[in-house]
Amino acid sequence: MKIYTKTGDKGETSLIGGTRVKKSHLRIEAYGTVDELNSFLGVVRDQEVNGERQQIFSEIQDRLFTIGSTLATDPVKEGKVQTPDLHLTDIQFLEEQMDLLDEQLPPLRNFILPGGHQAVSFCHVARTVCRRAERLVIALQEESHVDDLVVQYLNRLSDFLFVLSRAMALELGVEEITWKPRM
Repeated sequence: MKIYTKTGDKGETSLIGGTRVKKSHLRIEAYGTVDELNSFLGVVRDQEVNGERQQIFSEIQDRLFTIGSTLATDPVKEGKVQTPDLHLTDIQFLEEQMDLLDEQLPPLRNFILPGGHQAVSFCHVARTVCRRAERLVIALQEESHVDDLVVQYLNRLSDFLFVLSRAMALELGVEEITWKPRM
């Protein structure tokens, strides 16, 4: 089987269920951004500091594929095609992981500037892509059905990535760079 089909050469693609839409459609933008986020998470996962977090990343990346398939499904065909689904326990998993990381962190008293170490910076990039995905899914939700759990998961995942970036900085012995506004 060839990877290229030529069916998208005129700027359209198919949703799960067969419906053709423009590649610029908000639904495509939303699940494309979730795919971008998943790629950035692969970069974060592959940082040496995250060696013992591989199972956590596997869970998260699997859930992002679930979200992508949900977003890629024609809402008219929902229930008629089988796709994996998200559960409240997936959100609780992120909360539990955040709580474990947060126990070791000093209290947050200032805004933190992204950076200090390449691994930490990658995590902040993933966090901001996650926030963009969340915004796009909310915009899509305004015009079409999207399960509320998708928005909640992305919201919690961006929080997790922020806490993870702080934990990574601590583990790497990198001082957090606090924002000192010029007055």
